[in-house]
Amino acid sequence: MPFLALLVLLALPEAVPAQGLPAYRPINPVAASRSGLSFEPFRAPRPGRWVAELSLDYASTIEYNEEPQASFLLDSELLRLRAAVSRDLSPAAFVLAEAELLGAYDGIFDGFLEWYHGLLGIPIPERERRPRNSFLYSADLVGRGPVPREPGSLFLGDLRLGLGLRAHAGVQSIVALTLPTTTGPAGYGRGEISASLLNTARFALLPRLVFEGSLSGGYTPSHGPLADSQREVFVAGSSGLRWRFWGRQALYGNLFLHSPYYHDTTLPSLDRRDFSFDFGWILAGMDGRDLRVGMTEDLEPGGPAVDLVLRLGAVF
Repeated sequence: MPFLALLVLLALPEAVPAQGLPAYRPINPVAASRSGLSFEPFRAPRPGRWVAELSLDYASTIEYNEEPQASFLLDSELLRLRAAVSRDLSPAAFVLAEAELLGAYDGIFDGFLEWYHGLLGIPIPERERRPRNSFLYSADLVGRGPVPREPGSLFLGDLRLGLGLRAHAGVQSIVALTLPTTTGPAGYGRGEISASLLNTARFALLPRLVFEGSLSGGYTPSHGPLADSQREVFVAGSSGLRWRFWGRQALYGNLFLHSPYYHDTTLPSLDRRDFSFDFGWILAGMDGRDLRVGMTEDLEPGGPAVDLVLRLGAVF
């Protein structure tokens, strides 16, 4: 019976309100430990209701940058379980809060990813230099000794609080503060209060095709043993589409571009911009509810790359 009910839901042709893209933020610790910027979808007014979102991201990372005077090595699998709630204060204003559980592990998927990239004809020479399913996260910059990072089981990430304002239908701004509440090893949280201004616009190009884009800026004080090389001011932008192709089903794709997190390290993994593509499938319900399955691929391996991210999420 549950299977038949799902088939009926998939086939329902009735229109649903225009909805946009899933929230997205980088999971790579190089990014997550420096910037609070992310893509935040437009939140349609829902007076008198709490809106909850749950998402699970599981990522495989591989970086192997070695220069004569510096190196950065990252070989890990990362888990992020995120929970967010929001509530309208008025038709034009809302508040939100977001918490996350993180994990960093040796991993189990290196063999599968070698097969996956071989099937696509994508060479990943960095993987050939590392043993399978082995953890390594370390930076050795000019004038400093190595800064190793440790793996960790489930631990609390940084907490984010925000106030959102809707300028008019389809345009919003969120002022957010990220609090340094991480309980795990060093290198996975920002260690300082960071501030962000997240601006989003959504509009329908066609009855079944919705565009959603963002332009954001933020500030995070430098922190920790790599502070001399850390940038403090960041900008990010995104551009994406959601296409409802049958009944309540939709496909989405979102390009996310973030300014560099570090400077003058001579290492591409730290000094270059972050450019990612988030894409997947959504089953939409009424009043903004949805279920989704997605993936994220890094488009510029010279930057702080994530090899592959698998994503699951729901909005209630």
